[in-house]
Amino acid sequence: MDAKPDASDNKHTIPVIDRMMDILSEIERHAAGLTIRELTAILAIPRTTIYRVLNTLQAHDVVRRGEDGAYQLGERLIVLAAHTSTRFDRVNLIPLCQPFLDRLASELGEGVKLNVIEGDDLLVLAAAQGRREYALMVAAGQRMTPHSGASGKLILAFQPPDMQEQWLKSPLPAYTDKTITEPQRLKSELARIRKLGWATDRGETSPSIHAFAAPVLARDGSIAAALSVPFLAGASESRMEAIREAVVRTAQAITDALKH
Repeated sequence: MDAKPDASDNKHTIPVIDRMMDILSEIERHAAGLTIRELTAILAIPRTTIYRVLNTLQAHDVVRRGEDGAYQLGERLIVLAAHTSTRFDRVNLIPLCQPFLDRLASELGEGVKLNVIEGDDLLVLAAAQGRREYALMVAAGQRMTPHSGASGKLILAFQPPDMQEQWLKSPLPAYTDKTITEPQRLKSELARIRKLGWATDRGETSPSIHAFAAPVLARDGSIAAALSVPFLAGASESRMEAIREAVVRTAQAITDALKH
């Protein structure tokens, strides 16, 4: 946990909001979420305080409670975040894209994600759950590094060369033996993705997870987001091709909608 400011600096702050931010920051660090008991142990804040803060935040969709009792960041935060970037001032991507995500999830039975780059991370801006047996869970607010998955590579592929070079200078950690960590090889992969117009991940982030991603383009032709569908490894070639075609088709439909 980050060090707290000196008490002398806090005379104009509200303690309960400080506690709220402590709770949200800790939840952000744990993608699987945290229970009240875990938050109490980590933060040394009274259980009743954490319960009341979470109850209030949940009422405003700032956090959501899973069936296992763990709290994760909620969709309201993603909606608010979407308004902080001037790149998306012309259109609110979430309400425009969500119906497309829902239809694609219903069509394929797989989870669907809309991803953007935020800072050094790939952020899931919006998501739709799949109903197919063994469909992977997806959730808005998830973060990951952009070099090791279909969406991140896709977005990097559509960046200007100077921005790509900056990313390639950063450390590229390996998550599996298929993660591309050599800058020149990744540069070649980005060029290939740009030419194809879509990207794939065959176990780069997790050995058991594959994915396809396609670009959602803004009116000026720049990439606004990446639409992706992750699925369990082992799918037949015909199934994978059906997923790829559906992702590309839906991303194009969202791109067309953004032009109007």
